[in-house]
Amino acid sequence: MDVKEYMHEHRERMLEELLELLRIPSISADPAYADDTNKCAEVVAEHLRKAGADNVEVVPTKGYPVVYGEKLIDPSLPTVLVYGHYDVQPADPIDLWDSPAFEPVIKETELHPDGAIFARGACDDKGQFFMHVKAFEAMVATDQVPCNIKFMIEGEEEVGSVHLEDFLEAHKARLAADVVLVSDTGVIANDVPSITTGLRGLSYVEVEVTGPNRDLHSGLYGGAAPNPINILCEMIASLKDEHQQITVEGFYDDVEVLSEDERKAMAEAPFSEDAYKKSIDIGAVEGEAGYSAPERMSIRPTLDVNGIWGGYTGEGAKTVIASKAYAKISMRLVPHQDPDDITAKFEAHFKRIAPESVKLKVTAMHGGQPAVTPTDSAAYQAASAAMEKTYGKVPVPVRSGGSIPIVASFEQILGLKTVLMGFGLDSDAIHSPNEHYGLFNYYKGIETIPHFHAEFAKRHA
Repeated sequence: MDVKEYMHEHRERMLEELLELLRIPSISADPAYADDTNKCAEVVAEHLRKAGADNVEVVPTKGYPVVYGEKLIDPSLPTVLVYGHYDVQPADPIDLWDSPAFEPVIKETELHPDGAIFARGACDDKGQFFMHVKAFEAMVATDQVPCNIKFMIEGEEEVGSVHLEDFLEAHKARLAADVVLVSDTGVIANDVPSITTGLRGLSYVEVEVTGPNRDLHSGLYGGAAPNPINILCEMIASLKDEHQQITVEGFYDDVEVLSEDERKAMAEAPFSEDAYKKSIDIGAVEGEAGYSAPERMSIRPTLDVNGIWGGYTGEGAKTVIASKAYAKISMRLVPHQDPDDITAKFEAHFKRIAPESVKLKVTAMHGGQPAVTPTDSAAYQAASAAMEKTYGKVPVPVRSGGSIPIVASFEQILGLKTVLMGFGLDSDAIHSPNEHYGLFNYYKGIETIPHFHAEFAKRHA
């Protein structure tokens, strides 16, 4: 029996095991779910053991643990380190889900006629890292493991992998490998395979604007007392000019500018602006002047408000001028932009534009370095060959607008490049209500991953 036959024979069980994993609300951002998140680590470890991994361990960190396992068959063969994360985003806003976030259901959609799993974490990243566990199981069961394989599945990616760098430093020898393989990205379409060759970095801050020392009656004090909500909105509005360029001083100083040839090569990737607008139900796209929508989402830096609050938001009316207003702001960064530098520039700018009537506090939440992976490496070529075998097409290299901060750390600490071979779609609503992952994509990943290991072993020899 070959790997593909094994997968088909066990596909229903492989699906049910994923659904069970998705039922665990492993929300790393919310301490109320700490027990569930720790439980999820133990469940992942058990799946690795059953799949045939050796030396499986739930390794403590100062936060949530890292699940480690390995299959070392021959020291003369190359080693692939598989990375993923078992933690998920909060489900909020819960009322926008068509079904409970942690009660997975399978529904047919226009893009997924074979069905898609709707649940938080279905695509990001439980469904995607679990493909590797199941592909590994199939390789072990059929005695077709072509190289050494290590697993490192963490529980804090959604909160910035805050303790993973310490873990990497402490376990360099254990994590020694030739490449890192990650499925936390996607393909252009189910009939247009692609491999992500770049990720944007991230600077994430929370701002707090304080006006009066207490909430005030808006009739008695309005017109004279500073309104922190009004002021915060005005400050945020000033962060972009009429061309949608970010106004933070020095923000673009280190931005990598691609050549016209590179931009032309990017433009060859299929993209329909009409289909994009339809998919998220908007009338027009927005963004930095002089760049296409795909460029704005990948090779250009951005600044977005992720949340804003203050004052009274309950039922009915309460006429107050709030004492405080808050916002969470993320900046996606491109190669050569440093997150710490950008955070410092943002804080200096924001304090500079704040009026004397308020006090301002900027808190750095987390960040990550941008990363670019070479397309001429043995690992990339192995991924390309693997996807060509299962999709019947050569995959397109693309740069993603998302961030996986730890990818840069793999290179800095472990000296390893990363291959980003994901199988999701942009439409999978990760981080949003009704997140989902196509059954086609799940099974295609399980089918493709063994080919990667075989091709990498062949090319690395």
